[in-house]
Amino acid sequence: MNPKILLVNPPIYDFAAYDFWQRPYGLLEAAGALRGKADFLLFDYLDRAKIYPPKQSERRRVKSDRWGRGRFIEQRIAKPAPLADIRRYYRRYGASRDSFKELLGTFSPFDFALVQTAMTYWYPGVAEVIEDIRQHQPQTKIILGGNYATVCYEHAKNLGADLIIRGTELQPLWDYIGIEPDRSQPAMWEAYGKLKTGALKLSDGCPFNCTYCSVPKVYGGFTARPLEKALAELELMVNLAAENIAFYDDALLYKSDQVLIPFLEKTIERRIKLNFHTPNALNARFLTNELANLMTRAGFKTFYIGLESSNELWQQQTGSKVFSQEFAAAIENLKSAGANPDDITAYQILGHPKMDIQQLEDSMRFVDGLGIRGMLADFSPIPGTPDGDVCSQWVDMSEPLMHNKTAFTIIRVGFDESNRLKELQRNLNRSLR
Repeated sequence: MNPKILLVNPPIYDFAAYDFWQRPYGLLEAAGALRGKADFLLFDYLDRAKIYPPKQSERRRVKSDRWGRGRFIEQRIAKPAPLADIRRYYRRYGASRDSFKELLGTFSPFDFALVQTAMTYWYPGVAEVIEDIRQHQPQTKIILGGNYATVCYEHAKNLGADLIIRGTELQPLWDYIGIEPDRSQPAMWEAYGKLKTGALKLSDGCPFNCTYCSVPKVYGGFTARPLEKALAELELMVNLAAENIAFYDDALLYKSDQVLIPFLEKTIERRIKLNFHTPNALNARFLTNELANLMTRAGFKTFYIGLESSNELWQQQTGSKVFSQEFAAAIENLKSAGANPDDITAYQILGHPKMDIQQLEDSMRFVDGLGIRGMLADFSPIPGTPDGDVCSQWVDMSEPLMHNKTAFTIIRVGFDESNRLKELQRNLNRSLR
């Protein structure tokens, strides 16, 4: 008899959250490797397509935009003690706790529960899931994996899971469950039934070592994934009626002649029609005119590009990922390829430890001068990274709640200054319309 495995993507506890093509990709990929060898049930607290608020007036608030993004169901809750002084409302995002308890009471006991973890400061949602499983199905073995489980391994051990998987080496998981995986299988997207929004990865890791990024710590260096597996996964999502696909690669354009270009040529050859998106920030250094044309032809609709700052000294001190002239050339290539400037967005960091040399306002105006949108991304200090480690002078880094991007930015920049800069960015974006 196949083991019964519950897949869980927990709710979010935060000051702000938005469905930016968010899917538990690692969780689904692990399940896919066990396809046909175990029986699965997925409970995704953040699946807006299936989980609706009870009131019709509230349903309108979680409606998706044309690219599949939208607001989560939310409930205002008390702030935890470490965040008590942050002048923002704190909320729980996702399906109700009672709905998960009802599921646990309806189904016969699961043998295992695989729980996805994401942001380190979202661990209260993970703790909630573990508590409910322990209460209603105490015999179920609980296994954590993902970013929080890796970056804050010692802290995660206090939540009471039976096994914690660090990084991308899953052999301890296979050994614990007692099943030999088939890693050539695509992620288990069929667990959703009909699918509107999916995610895909053509590679793992990144060749750069930016001082603020956890990717090298979690994934290591750059590794391409098998092309045929990626295409099989894409076609699975197409068969499930997906319309929007977000690429979760951290270096999607790196070695594009070996990875992205062959993939896109195959999608065009097979006449696959989807809307592609890049929420994880493209590296402008590799965005040539030829690649921009191929991407727009293949169906890319939104382009999020990492700039962080236009100040050359700041760029040099944080990893030299990209320089301003490279960024400007990439934007021109996208525009020439027919990309809509309203759908080209430059990420810039707000609240960085080295913001004194970042010259953020100059950077915002530099982006505005290129005729594209800017987005201020609040800085989240990540333990084990050079920039994260210096943040102990402002917050207690041993408490993952203090990695919260909203909280840290307000502590680092100040409540009023943070609001002023964000309002300036909104005004600059309005001027483009």
